[in-house]
Amino acid sequence: MDKYLGIDYGERRIGLSFGDELGLAFPEQPANQDSPEDRFRHLEHIIKSRRITRLVVGMPYHMNGAKGAKAREAEAFGEELARRFGMPVDYVDERLSSSEAKARMGKKFRDDPAFRKTGQLDSAAATLILQDYLDEKGFGQFPHEEGGEELW
Repeated sequence: MDKYLGIDYGERRIGLSFGDELGLAFPEQPANQDSPEDRFRHLEHIIKSRRITRLVVGMPYHMNGAKGAKAREAEAFGEELARRFGMPVDYVDERLSSSEAKARMGKKFRDDPAFRKTGQLDSAAATLILQDYLDEKGFGQFPHEEGGEELW
C-alpha cells in the first residue's frame, strides 16, 4: 500500500501531512527548523518513520493558472526531494489551500502571530492538499455496483 507525504512548501516553514490509500490525510509535525538542512533532516525522519512511498507537493499557481515565482520554487523543491530521497513526486494545484486552512481554524489561531510561526497552519494546508490528491485518485471512496449504480 502506498503511503503519501503531503507538502505545503515555504521558505521558512514546510507544512506536512500523511495519508495512504484508505483515503484520509492527517497533519504531521511541520518542518520549521531554523536551517534548510535541519528541515530536510526532519523530512527524512518522517519519510523513514512513516515508510513514505510518494511525495505530493502543492503548487501555488496564480489564480489565472499561470506558474509564478512561488510555483517555480515549489517545483524546484520537489525536484530536490526526488533527488535526495529517490521517490516520485506529484504536484497538486494548491490555490487557496492556506486561505481555506485559515478559515477552518478558530479565530484565536487565525489572529495569533505566534501560532503562525509554529507551522501548524502550514501542516493544515498540507492536509488539504493531500486530501484533494487522495480524493482525485479515488482512494477511500465506496465502490459502485456493477452497472454504475451506487450501493447506498
